[in-house]
Amino acid sequence: MADDFHKPTQYSGDKFDTYEGGEDPAQILRVAHDTAHALVNRARETDDPAVLDRLVAYTDSHGIDAIAELWARAGARSLPGALWRIYLLRAVIRQDPAATSYAFQRGTEVLSTIDAAVAGAQAPTGPEEITELADQILRGLFRGDFGVALDRAAAFCRIMSAGCSSEADDAELTNPDRATELTTRAERFTITAEELTACARLYRSDSLE
Repeated sequence: MADDFHKPTQYSGDKFDTYEGGEDPAQILRVAHDTAHALVNRARETDDPAVLDRLVAYTDSHGIDAIAELWARAGARSLPGALWRIYLLRAVIRQDPAATSYAFQRGTEVLSTIDAAVAGAQAPTGPEEITELADQILRGLFRGDFGVALDRAAAFCRIMSAGCSSEADDAELTNPDRATELTTRAERFTITAEELTACARLYRSDSLE
């Protein structure tokens, strides 16, 4: 973790690839759950758009480590775990929107599913559109249907996984190291999609704690 949590932290794709959750002591887990519920409740109780703007852009000012300190070690199938993953996705997108939008576009071209419609990105999806999508999904957690926002994030991850896998296939003969990197990233997106889908199911059964 960075020492100065108030400074924005550059969270690279490599860190996303290697991120793994962990077990927390009970007290830290309790803090994670309490702060996650407090944040969501605060956002849903206010009509002030400035509050929502600050929540969406929180990591722009304070860095992703400030969120990680609270939620990164929470279980994947929990409210803090879901919030952490979506904030992390937003950070990864904003870190390199050009590469992200390229992989996303590739994914929409190779997938024969409704994921593109579920994710809700404008087509064609360039850097500006992919950045806006990240903000829309995060806003949906605080303002719209929470389960729908999780479904959109999961669909985004599935599209990204397909896009990274397609890029990896292209690079396999000419740049095997790059192909391996992209394959690892695709696997990480697949796992995250599964985790977010599970969170959506738990939310709809009133079991997302």
